[in-house]
Amino acid sequence: NLTPFGVSGDNSRMNTPNINDPLVIAGKPYRSRLLTGTGKFTDFTQTRLATDAAGAEIVTVALRRTNLGQNKGEPNLLDFLPPDLFTLLPNTAGCYDADDAVRTCQLARELLDGHRLVKLEVLGDPKTLFPHVTQTLLAAERLVKDGFDVMVYTSDDPIIARQLEQIGCVAIMPLAAPIGSGLGIQNKWNLLEIIENANVPVLVDAGVGTASDATIAMELGCDGVLMNTAIAAARNPVMMAGAMRKAVEAGREAFLAGRMAKRRYANASSPIDGLFF
Repeated sequence: NLTPFGVSGDNSRMNTPNINDPLVIAGKPYRSRLLTGTGKFTDFTQTRLATDAAGAEIVTVALRRTNLGQNKGEPNLLDFLPPDLFTLLPNTAGCYDADDAVRTCQLARELLDGHRLVKLEVLGDPKTLFPHVTQTLLAAERLVKDGFDVMVYTSDDPIIARQLEQIGCVAIMPLAAPIGSGLGIQNKWNLLEIIENANVPVLVDAGVGTASDATIAMELGCDGVLMNTAIAAARNPVMMAGAMRKAVEAGREAFLAGRMAKRRYANASSPIDGLFF
């Protein structure tokens, strides 16, 4: 087989996908492969407008920073993104150890009437926001045993990704670059290694800055992309959300179409055999 970047490989995932295949997370199908965040927008109205423009069906929510009803009398995100229209993905942003992350997920389950799908992120330090992989592994194991469906933010280490899948996480979400950096994909080869060996969805999480970054992620074979800052910090967040939607769709189609192999020298676009002189 040829990977999207023209490198020999054995990626069985590439032989079966169809353009109409849904993204399946914890047994539930989704049409959209773009997941969006709900932080950093000016207000909940802008959050909803950007979410609609992105076509997102799964929206991630930082429980410690967003009111889902725990703060009475304050605007409630659920009034703008109702659970009957969107799949809420509570995340553990701001947690620096396994105990804190597990408690946060348990609180989300209480607030959302038994909700099981969560995004686990355990951070290593406040400067880089890189994942603390050992605490992430501990938290993932505890949450899976407690009945949660865990989508997990992690490093782009293929070995850690494999361990998280073996624990039972329903999706692996490696960073492309530091959270909120907008640097784009910094190590496509590690991502490709994770993608080729995973049996659960792989979604790029963190580091996307613009539409071309999202397209590259999808051309690599990622199953989806999650982003927040790239949309919310744009000069026109709603317009950028629409651009990201198109970028993810284009990247997915390009991946399925199969790019041409890279060559060192030119190759004429028009055949020269049989020319009349």
